[in-house]
Amino acid sequence: MTDYCTFTDQQLTDLLKRGDRHAFDAIYNRYAEPLFRFAYSVLKDEDDCRDAVQDIFIWLWKHKEDMKISFLKSYLFAAVKFNLASLIKQSKRRAEILEFAPKQSEIFEDHALELKELIYLIQEFVGQLPARSREIFELSRGANLTNKEIAKQLNISEKTVENQMTIVLKKLKVSLGKNSFWCTFL
Repeated sequence: MTDYCTFTDQQLTDLLKRGDRHAFDAIYNRYAEPLFRFAYSVLKDEDDCRDAVQDIFIWLWKHKEDMKISFLKSYLFAAVKFNLASLIKQSKRRAEILEFAPKQSEIFEDHALELKELIYLIQEFVGQLPARSREIFELSRGANLTNKEIAKQLNISEKTVENQMTIVLKKLKVSLGKNSFWCTFL
């Protein structure tokens, strides 16, 4: 019998993509408790935290074949943050939760790999864009130029820049949505 507990996250992720139920169980056993503790540090509600963590694992199993995960731990924590953000938006205790929740800077310090994964996914996406769309996106997001400044620099209409950015951002959100829960950061 194979001891899945000794497998790396990458090995478990690869096996999970092929539908290996034991790999899924090993991932669950490895991360359910730390994810719950993190969620509880924010929400302070056991039932909501259990639900948020369970939702992540249900989603993970349902989408196992088309996942693109570079860093499993970071991916799972980002997914929990996404679920928590949704729960907080809908909660009657929103003000109370936000008052005592960890600051955003603390969250990013604790999960620097998530930020690296997000950067990698965006760079990968941008690299696949047509040349003009990539140029417009990089001027907008990389050089922080306004649509008007981009239009002037590229000698195109401001409306063209606006349309291109709308299309690219929609595609990026879809791409990130397929790969992770990162679209909440856009």
